[in-house]
Formats: sequence, C-alpha cells, structure tokens
Amino acid sequence: MEPPFIKFLGTAGARYVVAKQLRASGGIYIFGEGKRIILDPGPGTLVRCATSRPKIDITTLDGLILTHSHIDHSNDVNILIDGMTEGGFKKRGVLFAPRQAIEGDGAVVLPYLKGFLKAIIPLEERRSYELNGLRFHTSVRHRHPVETYGVKVELGGKIVSFMVDTRFFPELIESYMGSHILVINVVRYLPKGDEVMHLSIEDVKEIIRAIRPERTILTHFGMTMLRAGPWRVAEGLSEETGMEVIAARDGMRIEIP
Repeated sequence: MEPPFIKFLGTAGARYVVAKQLRASGGIYIFGEGKRIILDPGPGTLVRCATSRPKIDITTLDGLILTHSHIDHSNDVNILIDGMTEGGFKKRGVLFAPRQAIEGDGAVVLPYLKGFLKAIIPLEERRSYELNGLRFHTSVRHRHPVETYGVKVELGGKIVSFMVDTRFFPELIESYMGSHILVINVVRYLPKGDEVMHLSIEDVKEIIRAIRPERTILTHFGMTMLRAGPWRVAEGLSEETGMEVIAARDGMRIEIP
C-alpha cells in the first residue's frame, strides 16, 4: 500500500489572495489507510485535482471534511460531492462538517446532493471519528465567526493536525498537544487585535514552543504573509525556536514517515 501523505492543493488564506488567486485555494488532499479525503475544498479544488501531477480522480474520493462554512474552505464541496458519487448514480462517500455548515440558513451543501452521499456526519468539538480505518479527532471549538473545528488525523502512526482559522486562545495549545506534524493556518504576519479572528506569527511562536511538534507547516497565507515571504518567515521561526518550520507551497506533497 502506498505510504500516507498530504498534498497542498492550495495555500491561499484571505479574501484578496483568493480573489486574485495569488495562491491557489484548493484545500488539502489527505491519503492514509488506503482512503482519500479532501479537507476544506475551497475555490478551484476541482481544477487543482484535474491538473495535479499525478491527477487526483475525484470519483475515487472516500470523503470530504469541512472545518467550517466560509467560502474559501467550502466553495467546491458541492461539485466534489457530485463527482465523488458520479452524479448520484453511486451512493458513496462521507461528508464530515459542523452542523452549521449542513443545516439551516448557513448550510453550504445543496439539498439535492445530500441524498447522493453514503452519510453526512456532523462534527462536534473533542470527538473521535472514523472512515473505514482512517481515524481523526476534532479540536476544541475555534474562536471564529462561524462554527469551526480543527482536525487531528492519524496517519502512519503519527498525529497530523490541521489548526485552521481561529483567533489565539490558550485552550488551543492543550487541544493540539501530541501533534507530530502541525499544519497551521497563518493569515497574518503581524497581529491586528481581537477583531481579526486569525493567527499571526507571534501566535505561531507561542503555539509551537508549547506543543513542540516534529515539524510545523505554515499555510493559508494572507497578503501580509506573502509580502513577508512565507519561506523567509519559516526559516526565521526555525532559527528562533530551534524546531523545524516550513512554509507550504501550492502542490507541495508531504510524505508521512
């Protein structure tokens, strides 16, 4: 069996960066235990899958995970459901998403597509989930304008965690303890008050010093991060913390040892 890996289909993380496609916004492809999942399929995920090398065949996907309903994380969820189920002719695939993203006025999944799926499973904080042998856990609920959870996926005996959009708060650190690989959404280079509910590099320093993962990967960049140069920022963090920090780039594949 092919070893587990993750692939960054996109690394854009703010309205301007997404709108201008200064970085792609396709989410993250996860392969483990023979299962294929896409996390947070933002705008362009379908195209990124088709142009990936090697191509990612969305008809072979086993599931989708939405960490929250914002459009840069969920825009392509409907077309992926349609493709994954071959237009509903094959009832298959599982969608994991916060209840707010699948029910009520804030739902982002079209009603007619829901019946195409094998299951829709609402996410709740600090819970364990499984997709035919692939296990993952949710974090504490994030501080973000909509219902949001990070996920911690078991891949190859490692915990690969995705700390998605949130304002910093101390419980984040406890929630992600034990992560071997920590993928952090860092929209801002500098902090900008509590009204901007995204992490900055100062937050990242505190987080990785406390959690001490084997590797930290920065992604989901806004304009201030792009101007600062994500790779330069990551190198500076590595030197300052004494731990491995890298910046994701569109199309980057990370093997899980």
